[in-house]
Amino acid sequence: MGGLLSVANVLGRLLTVFSLTYLLPIVCAAIYGDGTLSDFVYAMLICLGAGVILYAVTRRYYTELKARDGFLLVTLSWTLMAGIATVPLLLVYDAMSFTDAFFETMSGLTTTGATVMTGLDNAPPAINLWRHELNWLGGMGIIVLAVAILPLLGVGGMQLYKAEAPGPFKDAKLTARIADTAKALWIVYFALTMACVLALRIAGMNWLDAVCHAFSALSLGGFSTRDASVGAWDSPMIEGVLIVFMLLAGMNFATHFFAWHSRSLRAYLRDAEGKAFLTLVLGSCLGITAFLMWQGTYPDFWTALRHASFNLVSIATDCGYASVDFDKWPVFAPLWMLFLSCLAVSSGSTGGGIKMVRTLVLYKQSLREMKKLLHPNAVDPIKLGAVPVSNKIAFSVLGFIFLYFITIASSTFLLVIDGLDFISAFSAVIACINNMGPGLNVVGPAQNYQTLSDFQTWVLAWTMLIGRLEIISVVVIFTPAFWRK
Repeated sequence: MGGLLSVANVLGRLLTVFSLTYLLPIVCAAIYGDGTLSDFVYAMLICLGAGVILYAVTRRYYTELKARDGFLLVTLSWTLMAGIATVPLLLVYDAMSFTDAFFETMSGLTTTGATVMTGLDNAPPAINLWRHELNWLGGMGIIVLAVAILPLLGVGGMQLYKAEAPGPFKDAKLTARIADTAKALWIVYFALTMACVLALRIAGMNWLDAVCHAFSALSLGGFSTRDASVGAWDSPMIEGVLIVFMLLAGMNFATHFFAWHSRSLRAYLRDAEGKAFLTLVLGSCLGITAFLMWQGTYPDFWTALRHASFNLVSIATDCGYASVDFDKWPVFAPLWMLFLSCLAVSSGSTGGGIKMVRTLVLYKQSLREMKKLLHPNAVDPIKLGAVPVSNKIAFSVLGFIFLYFITIASSTFLLVIDGLDFISAFSAVIACINNMGPGLNVVGPAQNYQTLSDFQTWVLAWTMLIGRLEIISVVVIFTPAFWRK
């Protein structure tokens, strides 16, 4: 019980900090006079009050967080923050149910980008900014942000960082102190976001759209201020800017930090995972361009290259923007894009899925097993570039991938049982577990998730959460060993 009360105490502190995130839409509502100012003020006070009360009630029970506390806190904080972030949506949209509002905010915080909302072109500016701010906060991780700016988690901050950080190499730190590591990542993240804002403004977006899309591009969240997503601008320049920043966001932010810190590009040359990511994605752009030309989907090479590159990079990086309805392309193209969404992005990026590092480890482990059939006594360590990979990491990768595919299968069956067709169900689960956004058929890029039943909506909201927190961090709290003293 003491551990649970300690978690509740820190959760109260995090809610108190989270209440500050309402300031940005409050300022936006005041500037644009969109009628939502009081709604966001009420929402901020509710969040602040809940956090203060929870902190005060459990203050005397606080102790240092242990490993299991970190996993529990991360899962509970993402769930509760998504829940409390629904307040502005429920106040502004009387007809919106809590189920739909929770799906929207969970999609935002997990950087999935799937939406149940329509009429985004005419939505209050503060609402659009709030949705995109959730994307941006979830991109690097709310807990990592808390570790960066608050001493309240102490040494236990490492447990939270490890519970939330993507990829198998969770013990790697950029600096001696974990708080400094989190700060370094957020500085790089913020700097790239500001650069994206300026680039989008120069490319033709207004300031609000530029800020919103920079938030969702660097977080690979995929929310847009338009129902037609990026296709509403029909601008090759805007698409080009977003391609560059989506690719940057799909790489390990530690690589960006080392490149900036050393004032050298050598960090990128040493990043075996980043090189594999860029080679696969950019090579696929050319391949899908050639395929669409062969199928006669577009009349000329440059049009095919433009649409294939933007939409493939968007889906492969798990961002989820769309410039055209790629669901109408010959089926191989969207299926290949969904496949890339499962494995392309780097660990330490804001993307989801298996991650390229696990893909490389699994590939090299498969080669090693085949070599052992021929040479049983040979010593053949796995290496990524010049870095050896321990057997412990290789086994953890196998365990993760098993749970990943079991989750996809079980979630798909649940949606099919509830009446959703297989293609829609399967693609929706892939889109949500990879935090990618649009699927195919009824959840395709020209549609949204509004037509799903409440049961289907909750299944997918759960799938988003476990995908964002990399499955094991959530599933572990449901094991008997977790609760055993």
